[in-house]
Amino acid sequence: MKPVSLGQSPLHVTPICLGTMTFGEQVDEATAHRILDRAVERGVDFLDAAEMYSVPARAETCGSTETIIGNWFARRPGQRQKLVLATKVAGPSRGMPWIRGDNAGLSKAEIVKACEGSLRRLQTDVIDLYQIHWPARNLPAFGALVFDPAKDKPCASIHEQLEAMAELVKAGKVRAIGLSNETPYGVHEFVRLAEQHGLPRVATVQNPYCLINRSHENGLDETSHRLGVSLLAYSPLGFGLLTGKYDSTGLVGEHGRLAIFESMRKQRWGRPEALATAKRYNALAREHGLTPSQLALAFCYRNWRVASTIIGVTTVAQLDECLDAWGTALTPELLAAIDKIRWESRDPAQ
Repeated sequence: MKPVSLGQSPLHVTPICLGTMTFGEQVDEATAHRILDRAVERGVDFLDAAEMYSVPARAETCGSTETIIGNWFARRPGQRQKLVLATKVAGPSRGMPWIRGDNAGLSKAEIVKACEGSLRRLQTDVIDLYQIHWPARNLPAFGALVFDPAKDKPCASIHEQLEAMAELVKAGKVRAIGLSNETPYGVHEFVRLAEQHGLPRVATVQNPYCLINRSHENGLDETSHRLGVSLLAYSPLGFGLLTGKYDSTGLVGEHGRLAIFESMRKQRWGRPEALATAKRYNALAREHGLTPSQLALAFCYRNWRVASTIIGVTTVAQLDECLDAWGTALTPELLAAIDKIRWESRDPAQ
């Protein structure tokens, strides 16, 4: 895998990133360390975490993912310097008052304090890519489709958030900054204000992108491309729907996040329409001699829009399967068949 650049930052990473939100809930520390070892062994040099992880979010496990990664760094001297480390500061509470309280608005002080907490848990002096996990302002996200101005609350301005990032960059605690779960308006404003006030420019936007959620293509595609902001694609397997493991059983059983956690079944990935559409893509993969995972991952891996695809796993075997899919190529005919399904089903997990 040849390294790719992230926006206009100095960061260069592998086009596959290891997401770690399962560490601390579905994955214990020993298994997480084996997964990290294997990822590095196979050439992955990009890790992504967040202060609120593991997932599903609980007060008892908040910060556990970063702690597990920090312990791994401590037990692997010299490994930290070989990797690009990304993490995120949580936005205003989405049912998680244990992070900064229900009324937190992602102020400058909150961002700086959150970063210092992440640095401690990660046992490192610098975060390579520090991202805002979701916007401070009110907007439709995480499955919501309609903007409701009645839900507006006081929050820090984009300018104030950029000033916080500038302080962290100046202090040497952060190398580059990014966004997550953002809109075209948000990406544009962050870049515009950074250029206007001489503040750090966002390098990346980390948004959902997969066969059952291609909403990034509806506006943000052009915005990020023209502004030179790289896409980090998360949930390329649609929370497991695009692996085929739910095709025959539905969202029940003892394996897989959507089966295990009711809170996740209530989200966009648990919609009946999402599973029904995923089944169509999974059947298409099998018709062409591919596994569902190979089709879904190849769609992201070889997509011009995507700088790096964030994969999440619970076992070393799953990691190997995801990495082995790197060499999968999709023919023009298969891509046309994918677009046909998308035209008919649109983005059911948006």
